Amino acid sequence: MTSSYDFDLFVIGGGSGGVRGARMAAATGARVAVAEEYRYGGTCVIRGCVPKKLMSYASHFHEDFEDSAGFGWTVDNASFDWTTLIANKDKEINRLEGIYQKLLNDAGVKILHGHARLLDNHRIEVGDEVFTAETILIATGGHPVFPPGHGWEHAVSSNEVFHLKSLPERVVVYGGGFIAVEFAGIFNGLGSEVTEVYRGPQILRGFDDDVRNSLAGEMVKKGIDIIVETTIDSIEKREDGLLVHLSNGEPIATDLVLAATGRRPNVANLGLDAAGVELNDKEAVKVDAYSRTTQNNIYAVGDVTDRINLTPVAIQEAMAFVDTVYRGQPRAMDHANVPSAVFSHPPVSTVGLTELEARDRYGPIDIYRSTFRPMKHTLSGRDEKTMMKLVVERAGQKVVGVHMMGLDAPEIVQGLAVAIKAGATKAHFDATVGIHPTAAEEFVTMREPLPEPQEQAAE
Repeated sequence: MTSSYDFDLFVIGGGSGGVRGARMAAATGARVAVAEEYRYGGTCVIRGCVPKKLMSYASHFHEDFEDSAGFGWTVDNASFDWTTLIANKDKEINRLEGIYQKLLNDAGVKILHGHARLLDNHRIEVGDEVFTAETILIATGGHPVFPPGHGWEHAVSSNEVFHLKSLPERVVVYGGGFIAVEFAGIFNGLGSEVTEVYRGPQILRGFDDDVRNSLAGEMVKKGIDIIVETTIDSIEKREDGLLVHLSNGEPIATDLVLAATGRRPNVANLGLDAAGVELNDKEAVKVDAYSRTTQNNIYAVGDVTDRINLTPVAIQEAMAFVDTVYRGQPRAMDHANVPSAVFSHPPVSTVGLTELEARDRYGPIDIYRSTFRPMKHTLSGRDEKTMMKLVVERAGQKVVGVHMMGLDAPEIVQGLAVAIKAGATKAHFDATVGIHPTAAEEFVTMREPLPEPQEQAAE
């Protein structure tokens, strides 16, 4: 390690990837500093996955109260208070932020508060101070963006939605990705009248078509109005709320518009040009397989690189960076078969290839699919389905895709992701004894593949 620098490693960004990289590098004996201009914890902890899932839990209770009647329970006078939820959520976020800073302190990392900007590839300016570092790690994450058009100053993004003063009676969610469908479910579950508007033909672009269609059907059952192949032309502020003008000519009166149409990497005012760090065609930091930028001593991980924008991916990329630079074990993170979840209502989880991707890559494939009513709802009476799907490449019978929509999908698919990563075949699934009675056992009891698409069309 070079002692002429103030630090061996300077990390810009105190989110999940930056904090993990700083801590683990410090554990090897490196002298590390990290700068964060907002709050330690990053998007996930402060205004992303964690508060979103807490709100998702809250929004499920009304169905739980209803479902309990079929099991002999009577729940009288149940009511919901938005301010209590937000206050308790904020308390938990504050606790987690404190834990992040404590972990850094305990690791011996110097914690800085302020915007960091590169002066060159070894000097970093934070406020009125300038520091030098042998190696720099950029982990600044991303931010939500508003779509083009008039009136978006009256809308909120996924940043502001966690701090609303009251629960809106009417909500328009604009977008069809995971953030959009999650908040559509959250507001619907808490009692708001929800309309989701999406420019594409079906929500959750990029997911398996059976997942997309199944989830859309269940969301509509719950009372969410999904309007596809439509855009928002403008938003008009009125005395009694907002008026949304759609491209199909229809107006929607609402109290809140949530823009969930995309995110961009946080690369502004970082001094990247001065440091010789280039951006790619997506305006993200350009990196190689080892997360090294176009400047040899500067690396980048997480959403700022716009590879797979998930918290566990940023953490894994940071671990690979530490192994490469500080442990003498160069390795690239394997971005194949990364599992993911959408905490929609009901939730979705997936790992591996979609049916279309598998057909494109392998040609002949076998599809196993099951749609059924969860056991819980045999007594609750709720009309909600679960859909499970296996995608198998025919020649070697390797399972290359697992998709689920329904109760507990993320908890179930996490375990199956290990099997997919290990290269499990359909024979391995068939030889596995199911846990009865569970929904998960369906994944190891599906025996008959679906007919080929042309055969289905002929029926």
